[in-house]
Amino acid sequence: MSYSIPRSIALPLAAALLTGTALAAAAEGELNIYSSRHYDTDDRLYSDFEEAEGVTINRIEGNADELVARMQAEGINSPADVLITVDTSRLYRAKQAGVLQSVDSDILEERIPAHLQDADNQWFGFSQRSRIIFYDKENVAEPPQTYAELADPKYKGMICIRSSSNEYNQTLLASIVTHEGEEAARAWAEGVVANMARDPQGGDTDQLRGLVSGECDISVSNTYYFARAIRTEVEGVSASLDSIGWVFPDQDGNGAHMNLSGAGVAAHAPNRENAVKFLEYLSSDSAQAYFSAGNDEFPSVETAELAPSVAQLGEFKADDVSLSDVAENIATAQKIFNEVGWK
Repeated sequence: MSYSIPRSIALPLAAALLTGTALAAAAEGELNIYSSRHYDTDDRLYSDFEEAEGVTINRIEGNADELVARMQAEGINSPADVLITVDTSRLYRAKQAGVLQSVDSDILEERIPAHLQDADNQWFGFSQRSRIIFYDKENVAEPPQTYAELADPKYKGMICIRSSSNEYNQTLLASIVTHEGEEAARAWAEGVVANMARDPQGGDTDQLRGLVSGECDISVSNTYYFARAIRTEVEGVSASLDSIGWVFPDQDGNGAHMNLSGAGVAAHAPNRENAVKFLEYLSSDSAQAYFSAGNDEFPSVETAELAPSVAQLGEFKADDVSLSDVAENIATAQKIFNEVGWK
């Protein structure tokens, strides 16, 4: 049976786990997961694995950076077997912090496309979100068709987008650096800042709400926030779905930018065999389908079934740039954001 310890309780337990509890963490039939995915629907992923493998999952949830810092502090005594988090930037930071280890798995190599893996196999992407353009169909007759067009002066004062501290935006800009170079990426960021309808604020759902409220005519958001509003009631969005159009950018070029939810085996995993089995299970058709059905994401495995809410967004060309390469440019992206005054 899986359980989750609230952050307010879980994080202060670090000191205790550094003692005998951590040293006894290795136990046949157990798996200790540190996760920053805060979706109740993920419970099905854990319970299915427990039932299939006869493994008990012990789960700690928290902020990704806090979990990585905790794993560093725990060192070789860490009970963590698996780290799960969202976005390429966080996976990259975990690797740089030295809290993950390489995994040699024929199943993962076969199932997960190469561009969705770390170059050293320290993390793997198990679900995807596309960062795309949404627009008010009544006010925008010719919406941007590319990321580059978001910087076109004709859209001045029309765009809602999140802050520069947001990992999704950092990875998007890092992908532009990877494709076009630092100079082109800086020009793009300057253009988007000039076209903002308001200072960056809120999450991706708030960018969609900005369209509904009339604060902006164009917004940038990850697909699963909109797909969720199709599947279930999202205040300020679901009632106005018919007024919102969307564009998967760069369909004649690199394709729409994708970011990840992924996982890796902890550097000092006491239950390493179970940890690798769990990652392999996440690449199975059943688990991949549940990523889509449970949280409106795109599976990483092409043969997996799409949820109706996701399929409704339509077919598109996805950017297949190596996200391991993109991760190397995240620091450059943050530098550019700071230089152009993207708040």
